[in-house]
Amino acid sequence: MELYLIRHGIAQEATSEIKDEERSLTEQGRKKTQKIAQRLKNLNFQFNLIATSPLVRARQTADILILTGLSSQLEECSYLAPGGSIQDWIAQWLTPKNFPPSTRLALVGHEPCLSNWAEILVWGEAKNNLVLKKAGTIGIEIPETTPVVGHCQMFWLTPPRYLL
Repeated sequence: MELYLIRHGIAQEATSEIKDEERSLTEQGRKKTQKIAQRLKNLNFQFNLIATSPLVRARQTADILILTGLSSQLEECSYLAPGGSIQDWIAQWLTPKNFPPSTRLALVGHEPCLSNWAEILVWGEAKNNLVLKKAGTIGIEIPETTPVVGHCQMFWLTPPRYLL
């Protein structure tokens, strides 16, 4: 299975007037995310499913990926909200009955969660060494056998500037 961790695009700044979960993409964030999504499409990316955090900025990013034609399937996933547990996500989502080995799954979420998840999958623990820029992508190959934690291989780490 190929897993793609995609950080949401540039969003409104956090203020006391806007709840964090309601922050939306800025106009620049939308345009940049649309360009990156189109570039991924031009590179023949196609996802069986895009799962997104329920927060507005992640959902808007996922919607752009869907509108670009990167997938026809979108699902909200509470584990992708800030503070979501990778162990719970693995137990509930990452099962052979849910996804066959040929699946390409995209997860749209937030930092530092996505970088930590990547490190846990690849190295077995979060080391705070990876940084995923807004609208950036990490690609990870998930082995068919369990356990997956610490046994995955990262094959893609792309900041957005390389896709623009």
